Amino acid sequence: MQAFTHHGGFVAPLDRSNVDTDAIIPKQFLTSIRRTGFGPNLFDEWRYLDRGVPGQDNSQRPRNPAFVLNLPCYRQSSILLARDNFGCGSSREHAAWALMQHGFRVVIAASFGDIFYQNSLKNGLLCIALAPDAIAQLFAHIGQAQVLQLMVDLPSQTVASADGALRFDFAIDASRKHCLLQGLDEVAQTLQQAEAIRAFERQHRAAFPWLAEASASAR
Repeated sequence: MQAFTHHGGFVAPLDRSNVDTDAIIPKQFLTSIRRTGFGPNLFDEWRYLDRGVPGQDNSQRPRNPAFVLNLPCYRQSSILLARDNFGCGSSREHAAWALMQHGFRVVIAASFGDIFYQNSLKNGLLCIALAPDAIAQLFAHIGQAQVLQLMVDLPSQTVASADGALRFDFAIDASRKHCLLQGLDEVAQTLQQAEAIRAFERQHRAAFPWLAEASASAR
């Protein structure tokens, strides 16, 4: 996965609480066996005025002019701001994929659904939980200026506005931070121990040769 160290980007304000994963990527799009192509259907039921189906040409669909991601000033945003309990609901990993494939690298909210939070970090999407008053300050800043640019520094665990008016610290598990900084998904973490795994396999075969023979004969 792509490593995450620092990121600067514009913020899209999704002023909602309890955004569940079915809203992030509706269930009809989960039939794909690929891990790509979900970005155009992010927030599909809010973003478009018709019902989306897999494989259709989204460029021809009627868009909801009031939805935040359809507003010209937020179309290039790479940081999503929401209220509390973002990513609640089902455990679909597609929600993190859809956000990243749309172009988001960071989601900031007061709290997150636990499974969504873990899925996001495993895929390189940084989820930052800030206190409700900090979230309120960010929304208020957008309300005054309409456009807010934030700088996210993972090594120092800080979020700051480009104009220097706002700065917040955030917490993250040390092991998750390490994986993000190094761009390591779970497979890559395992492969770092490849030599130790091979050594164990050699020792195991030497200690229990009949298991290796039984396995070979079963093939």
